[in-house]
Amino acid sequence: MRGARSEAEMTGRPGWRRTLGLQVLAASALLGAGTASPPDIATLRTLYAGPPDSWPAPTLHEGARFTEFGPRPPVKHPADNPPSPAKVALGERLFNDPKLSGSGQFACASCHNPELGLGDGLKTAFGHDRQRGQRNAPHLFAVAWQSSFFWDGRAASLEEQALMPIANPIEMAGDGDVIVERLYAVPDYRADFAKAFGDESISLERIAQALATFERTLKPRSSLWDRALERGTGVFNDQQLLGLHLFRTKAGCANCHSGPLFTDDGFHNIGLTYYGRKLEDLGRFTMTGVSADVGRFKTPSLRGLSRTGPYMHNGVMPRLQGVVAFYNGGGANPRPTAEQADDPKFPRTDPLLKPLDLSREEQAALVAFLETL
Repeated sequence: MRGARSEAEMTGRPGWRRTLGLQVLAASALLGAGTASPPDIATLRTLYAGPPDSWPAPTLHEGARFTEFGPRPPVKHPADNPPSPAKVALGERLFNDPKLSGSGQFACASCHNPELGLGDGLKTAFGHDRQRGQRNAPHLFAVAWQSSFFWDGRAASLEEQALMPIANPIEMAGDGDVIVERLYAVPDYRADFAKAFGDESISLERIAQALATFERTLKPRSSLWDRALERGTGVFNDQQLLGLHLFRTKAGCANCHSGPLFTDDGFHNIGLTYYGRKLEDLGRFTMTGVSADVGRFKTPSLRGLSRTGPYMHNGVMPRLQGVVAFYNGGGANPRPTAEQADDPKFPRTDPLLKPLDLSREEQAALVAFLETL
C-alpha cells in the first residue's frame, strides 16, 4: 500500500529520526502558513508518520477539552465490585434473559444487540407494551471507560445504570421483588450467584453488579484504526488519511471527540432539542434543572461508529454522510419565536459548532476516516 512505513519498521535506519524531524518541521511550517486547503498527500504522509503525539496539533476552539488519541487504557473496576469469570458469565446470562422485564419478553440485549453494534438499529427503542421511547438506544462499546451514562448522564456508574432500564415503565417495566423471585426459583441461577458471590443469595444489587461486570468486557472489534495505532498510518489509504487530518483540523471534530474513545465525556447542545415542538427533549436539563443544560446531550464515543447507526440522541440521521453534512453546516441553530424571546430556558447551540465549508471531497474523506474507527 502506498504511504510511509510505520515507526517500528523505520527506527533501525541511521539518521531516520533526525530526517523525519526535519521533514515534520518543514511540513508544520507549511501548515502554519495558513493554507486554505489541506496539505498534499505526500506532506500528510510525513506529518502523520509517527505516533499520535507527534501529529499536527488539533484545531481547537475556546472551551474545548482535548486528549490525544491513543489505545484504550486498562479497564478499572470498582473496589466493591471486583471482576471474576463467574461474575462475567452470570452478567452475560442476565443481559440476555427476558426474566428481568415485567412481561418476561424484553432483555437488555433487546436494545443492545451484539449483531447490531450493541444497539437496536432503530431511531428510538421500543419497550414494554410496544411503547416507543424518546431516545436512541446508545451503543455499549465504550461503557467500560465512561464516567456517566445515558444521553443525559443521569447515572454515575454502570452498577447504577444497570437497574434503571429494568425499572423504567416504558422500557422493561420490571418489578424488583418479582425479578428476584423469578431468578431464585431457577436452581441454575442460584448456583451461578453462588459461584459469582460466594452464596446463593439473589438481590437487585448483585444483579446490577453482575450486569456491570459483564458490560465492562464489551469493546469494539479490532478495526483499521487499531491497526493504525499499532503499525502506523501507512495502513490508511489517501482518502482515510486526509479524513484523519480534517477530523483534527478543519472539520473541528476533535473539539468534542478526542482521546482513546473519541469523546470528551461531556455534554453539548448541537441544536436538535426541538424546543417547544412535538419532538422536544430537554436533555441534561431534566437532571440538573440548570437552564444552560437545556438541549445538552452526552458526547457519544465514535468507536465502532459505522455499525452503530442511526445517529444522534433521537436517531434522526440514518447515515454518516448526513451527520457530516449536518456538522458542515454548523449544526442546527433554532431561533426563538416571539413568544420565546424572553424565555431563559431557550436552548443555545454550543459555540464549538461552526460552519466548516468542507468540499464534497473533504466530506467523503471524513466519512472514510470515521469508518475506520
